[in-house]
Amino acid sequence: MDWRAKVELFEQIRREYEFGVGTIVGVAKKLGVHRRMVREAIGNAVPKSRKRTERPRWKLSTAVEFIDAVLEADRKAPRKQRHTAHRIWARIQSELPDCKIAERTVREYVHDRKVALGLIVRETHVPQSYGWGVEAQVDWYESYADLAGERIKLQVFAMRSMASGAAFHRAYLHATQQAFLEAHELAFAYFGGVFRKLRYDNLTSAVKRIFRGARREETARFIAFRSHWRFEAEFCTPAEPQEKGGIEGEVGYFRRNHWAPVPQAVDMADLNRQLKEACRQDEHRVIAGREQSVGADFVIERDHLLALAAEGADLAQTSFPTVNCLGCVKVLTNAYSVPLAAGTNVQAKAYASTIELWHEGRCVARHERCYRRQQQVLDLEHYLDVLSRKPGALAGSKPLEQRRQAGLCPPSFDRIWQALIERHGKQNGTRQMIDLLKLSHKHGQLRLQEAIESALANHCYDAAAVQHLLSAEELRHKSCEPMDVGGLEHYVRPLPTMQEYDQLLGMGAAQ
Repeated sequence: MDWRAKVELFEQIRREYEFGVGTIVGVAKKLGVHRRMVREAIGNAVPKSRKRTERPRWKLSTAVEFIDAVLEADRKAPRKQRHTAHRIWARIQSELPDCKIAERTVREYVHDRKVALGLIVRETHVPQSYGWGVEAQVDWYESYADLAGERIKLQVFAMRSMASGAAFHRAYLHATQQAFLEAHELAFAYFGGVFRKLRYDNLTSAVKRIFRGARREETARFIAFRSHWRFEAEFCTPAEPQEKGGIEGEVGYFRRNHWAPVPQAVDMADLNRQLKEACRQDEHRVIAGREQSVGADFVIERDHLLALAAEGADLAQTSFPTVNCLGCVKVLTNAYSVPLAAGTNVQAKAYASTIELWHEGRCVARHERCYRRQQQVLDLEHYLDVLSRKPGALAGSKPLEQRRQAGLCPPSFDRIWQALIERHGKQNGTRQMIDLLKLSHKHGQLRLQEAIESALANHCYDAAAVQHLLSAEELRHKSCEPMDVGGLEHYVRPLPTMQEYDQLLGMGAAQ
């Protein structure tokens, strides 16, 4: 019986004794309670707290020595490699088979002993107050999402304002330094300004080495990035997550409310649109102890943020590889195709999601970044000029295979390719197919597919016909709309009279 129910029962007993039956025995019989409880209720309206008696744990006594030895050894073990209560109970089952003991009993004893040995420290934390725009906290956390029907483990960046409680979340496939810096810029754009101070864990993207106390050796790229955006950075003590409890609580709240059930998305861009909308929705909530919503507080805080930089920092990891004989350049651990001759030096820029290849001041190729190792990422368009001279290499080429795997070779392309081969021969037909594939660079993949399907529907198997269908709209002249010329009447002049000229002509003829 809980405390409230017992207080109500005492009130009923006291009323029955004073205004009802009037005897202890009578009240006990009527309400179905013991006479001791009736006497206790008559003596005091508030029930006495129940005494907790310590009972001897006969089954535990055989395992106490074993548990104490394990916990004593844990005092010298690394913090993350110490025994949990469940692990100790599992060892008892295997190493002390005669000791039949419940896991709950072991849990209670282990908890008390850990407190006594100092393995569990109960600290008192001092509540903090934050000024508008002064501090935000940053962290990474893991979560899962279904992208195109496949469940993928993601790394999610989170930044939370400590004054208003507004937060920004963005998911990445990997927590690289490029993703870390890019997420900062997107967060600043979302908030509309820059916080004066950001608090972090000792992330490898920002911290190269940890010294005693608060000193850190930061990475050069992070220092340059911090200088560009003009904020200060503070790093927590290792293994002390309570020093950034704001972002820890934000991650837990966001995970419970927006990552359950597991989000469904077409791709990463679609998922991040959903996360951004979820951040907007959270601005309507009111944090316990506050009078206004998160969004209302952030409207006030936005005026106190540092202004955004005129342009973003250079986030790319830059290298200068050389094009090899396969038309590829090595960037990090993978090879990416480029439409340049072998031996050409290019500038490679590695971003969080893309790889850009530059030559003579222009971007000549852009690929989605691959996070596997020793892979080839090939674009068929980069090899079309070579294939025009070597059409026989198209059928078994790896760029064509990757294009098929990406879903960019619909069945209509194979049908017209086969028809061109039957009509013009294998070599000339394949060369015409290569000419068709070149048109996608100018007109786009979708328009090329529509033109090919239109040509097939009309039983026309010729590359020139497909090219004509693509440019038909440009050749069609628009008819001019009729104009009202009534307003031009005041410009009308009378026709000249020719009578005198005709008379002169007549006189000349008479002479």
